[in-house]
Amino acid sequence: MLIFWNPRLAFLATPKAGSSAVEAALEPLACAAMMRPPQLKHTDLGRWRSHVGPWLSDAAGGPFTTVALMREPVDWLRSWYRFRLRDDLEDPSHAMQGVSFAAFARAYADPDSAVRQMTGTQSAFLTDGAARADRIFRYEDMPAFIAYLEDMLDCVIELPRVNVPPSVEVELTPTEEDALRAAMADDLRLYDSL
Repeated sequence: MLIFWNPRLAFLATPKAGSSAVEAALEPLACAAMMRPPQLKHTDLGRWRSHVGPWLSDAAGGPFTTVALMREPVDWLRSWYRFRLRDDLEDPSHAMQGVSFAAFARAYADPDSAVRQMTGTQSAFLTDGAARADRIFRYEDMPAFIAYLEDMLDCVIELPRVNVPPSVEVELTPTEEDALRAAMADDLRLYDSL
């Protein structure tokens, strides 16, 4: 999460949606940067609205605009899978070795699975009841997001490539993808509304 005081702007760092690159580029311009631990870095809209936002709004004398990125949901899960595989190299206790993306997607589709509980959903991150982040940009339309930030922050922004996971097989059969999309219905509805 990055806080920009004068434009009263807060960047909510949606997991696996380019937040590390945004933070690398913009941290020097922010008045506050929550980059560690992950629980602070990835402050969701609900926690923002109940804790951080009211405190900052009171201190600044007005509300902050929340801005975030959202990745196409199936591609977002592919990114999570690649990330977890990379973690296997750094921490063998993650036990992803031998788990195909299809198996990972089946586990994610079960709302009670450990995979789903650990990963969450983008819609839960970006919404709080009927409320949603003020400005949500598609990760796949990074130029629109950058143009918005450049206008708000009055600077030129160039994002570095950071936190890039390994390239691995992440294909699904049409039946597997249909089942996954059904399980991601809330995320897909939100994404389609952007």
